[in-house]
Amino acid sequence: MINRLCIIGVGLIGGSLARALRGAQACAHITGCGRSEENLQRACELGVIDDYSTDIAEAVKGADMIVLSVPLRAMPAIFRIIDVHIDAQAIITDVGSAKSTVVQAARDNLHNNIARFVPGHPIAGTEQSGVEASFAELFNERRVILTPLPENKTEAVERVKKMWEAAGALVQLMPVDHHDEVLAATSHLPHILAFGLVDTLSKMSDRDEIFQYAAGGFRDFSRIASSDPLMWRDICIENSAAIIQIMDNFLQDLEALKQAIATADLDTVEAIFRRAKEARDRYTEQLAPSSK
Repeated sequence: MINRLCIIGVGLIGGSLARALRGAQACAHITGCGRSEENLQRACELGVIDDYSTDIAEAVKGADMIVLSVPLRAMPAIFRIIDVHIDAQAIITDVGSAKSTVVQAARDNLHNNIARFVPGHPIAGTEQSGVEASFAELFNERRVILTPLPENKTEAVERVKKMWEAAGALVQLMPVDHHDEVLAATSHLPHILAFGLVDTLSKMSDRDEIFQYAAGGFRDFSRIASSDPLMWRDICIENSAAIIQIMDNFLQDLEALKQAIATADLDTVEAIFRRAKEARDRYTEQLAPSSK
């Protein structure tokens, strides 16, 4: 399906995609690209990629599929470089967690090649980073959202869709703005809360004792605070409008819960907790047992 794949950013997501496509025999050759030659050499040693270049213009030559797996704020410069170096048959996609700013960056920098860019976002990952954390099964039965542009030809969208399906993913199409609203609520806010809670506890005078006696619930909730700070910094800034809106909603509800606790309003506290439990239970019932 893919003759030559170029992955710019061979970390957890880019590396896992390369492993999955290689395992599915869906790609003949994989070229990696990134700033760290040490990381790219390690990717070659692990068999994740076939060769690499730290020069973006060189890496994309001859590629018929180009995947950008880099921090969101790095994308404009990459679009600008590849715009004049990609082959005529090349399709471009990305894995960014926010789509509106990526689409705008593509429109500003891809010029006549905008029709070849099919925005995407795999809803998969771990708190680990780097190529050594990558694994072929990361996308199995996980959703990948594509947010096609009006300029995209059907064949371009279909090629990206088939690539992700070959990696084991379930592909869904969604408008750009709706994607950013949904992900702000279901992914970005939870990460912000995890980072914020751990940071608050780390500044307390008895923090060592607090972390020493933390139970499983704290470990489960705070796990995602081990995620890449640079990546999540960019996500928060690039999807700020949707994130601020959902944060405002959450803060209003948190204040209501705080007041109920302060006034010993048992019925309200229980009602909030019960609604949350019922919503969580409905959610987990829809998941495979291994995903709960």
